[in-house]
Amino acid sequence: MLATLLLAVGGPADAAAPVPADDRRQALVRMVRQDCGSCHGMRLTGGLGPPLTPAALAGKPLSSMAATIHAGRPGTPMPGWRAMLSADEAAWIAERLADGFPEELR
Repeated sequence: MLATLLLAVGGPADAAAPVPADDRRQALVRMVRQDCGSCHGMRLTGGLGPPLTPAALAGKPLSSMAATIHAGRPGTPMPGWRAMLSADEAAWIAERLADGFPEELR
């Protein structure tokens, strides 16, 4: 199962994910803050879903986080976002979550 999820996002996320263009980055930050925040808390500190803070994610493999973002987690409320995100964008989001997710630009 994990191997399938890793293949779905392009393999292990050992190398840094490509950085999306500025406008797409802004859209991704807004999506995480708004859409993911509806379950994980608007500050990503937890809610229906677990917290997505650097402390909560410490030690979790980036490739696993990216796979969850992209493909979802069967049997849980966590949907896959592959219809709205590329595998590289899911990896970029996982990296940002591990580092402390940026705020929306206003």
